[in-house]
Amino acid sequence: MISFDEFKKVELRVGKVLTAERVEGSDKLLKLSVDMGSEKRQIVSGIGKYYEPEALVDTFVTIVTNLEPRMLMGLESQGMILASGGHEGVTLSLIRPDKDMPTGSSIS
Repeated sequence: MISFDEFKKVELRVGKVLTAERVEGSDKLLKLSVDMGSEKRQIVSGIGKYYEPEALVDTFVTIVTNLEPRMLMGLESQGMILASGGHEGVTLSLIRPDKDMPTGSSIS
């Protein structure tokens, strides 16, 4: 369990996927360019078994923006896309706003 004060440290924002492509050598990783409003970020996400890259372009996603960057297969990932499921035969579903929101909008 974490305290509410610890949870408040997690920064969640709305991002819009600008480009998406498969990462060579991986069947699950996708490299995404995401518009965060004031900046663009590269995010490497393990959603490639559940989503075709072209289906993600121009869609809105929820991003954890204050994680330290991480290297995945030689590519820097500058955030995490939130999703549910994706284990033991369960499909995966992205956590998204149900209405168009300005990119970079804070989620609280």
